[in-house]
Amino acid sequence: MSDGFETRAIHAGQEPDPATGAVVPPISLATTFAQEAVGQHRGYEYSRSGNPTRSALEACLASLEGGRHGLAFASGLAAEDALCRTLGPGDHVVIPNDAYGGTYRLVARVQERFGIAWTAADLTDSAELDAAWRAETKMVWVETPTNPMLSVVDIAAVCERAHRRGARVVVDNTFATPYLQQPLALGADAVVHSSTKYLGGHSDVVGGAIVVDDDELAAELRFLQNAAGGVPSPFDCYLVLRGLKTLAVRMDRHCANAGAVVALLDGHPAVARVLYPGLPAHPGHAVAAAQMRGFGGMVSFLAAGGEAAALEIVTRTRLFTLAESLGAVESLIEHPARMTHASAAESSLAVDPALVRLSVGIETVHDLVADLRGALDAV
Repeated sequence: MSDGFETRAIHAGQEPDPATGAVVPPISLATTFAQEAVGQHRGYEYSRSGNPTRSALEACLASLEGGRHGLAFASGLAAEDALCRTLGPGDHVVIPNDAYGGTYRLVARVQERFGIAWTAADLTDSAELDAAWRAETKMVWVETPTNPMLSVVDIAAVCERAHRRGARVVVDNTFATPYLQQPLALGADAVVHSSTKYLGGHSDVVGGAIVVDDDELAAELRFLQNAAGGVPSPFDCYLVLRGLKTLAVRMDRHCANAGAVVALLDGHPAVARVLYPGLPAHPGHAVAAAQMRGFGGMVSFLAAGGEAAALEIVTRTRLFTLAESLGAVESLIEHPARMTHASAAESSLAVDPALVRLSVGIETVHDLVADLRGALDAV
């Protein structure tokens, strides 16, 4: 019988240190490794190319996502950039019409300059994906749930459509984490994460990750990881590894707390609409229930009073800290149109200015509900 998720999160890639018996992988700060002879070494020669602490993290990430190859990067966008570099001039990529602002910026303002074409489409609608398709389409970029609209994309359906036409599918699994969703098992070619978020889980490390099953794609990504050099420090790898050990128990609490927050928001007069896959009325609820084991800790809602009310709400909470980022133990609140998604403000991916996004943390749930209720009641 294979080990369960929680067991692998604690042990995969993390055997006791053979030199000392330490149960935590050592933070290997060395940049240079002695060679027994020219070209003969113990797997490490220079720390950009490979590092023992990073290897432990990459092995654990691969295990949790159910893939053969894990690659760690200095940030989520460094990981996304490596995946974009597998494309060439003239290639075309389809991205979500409510993609994370950083993904949009990378594709539209960086990769486009090097000949990569792109189209934004509602990937919950197969007809829109078909309409966006070109003969040059080589990649479909999926977020599910999306950031910040929390749309749910049927991963298996998109993979079937894309693979039939010879394109790869990348799934940003940052919101769901490997604990709640397994894109590779649903047909995805690559899974990407900002490990800054739920994987690290404590707002104290910036990182990114890619997991793939295909040996050839892994070799290409490994080359790009080394050639471009966007690798994390050994200490950053240690911090993400430490976060992974508690990922499962944290996600259970994130999901439970989010459910209580949604119960407050749903029907409150200051809220026009709640966006959360766990609500039966959510258009992606059935798909989320089928491909996820829980609905996550991210919640968005539209303020009934429009942008002015949204801006007031985000400044009135005490426990929900006004800040960008997400996925850590503390609860956060933000205004996407002016904060995380400001880079898309003048594009077709612009976010409704009435939208408020919550990253529901793991604090005492009635404290979170009371804090949010106070802010809503005030407007």
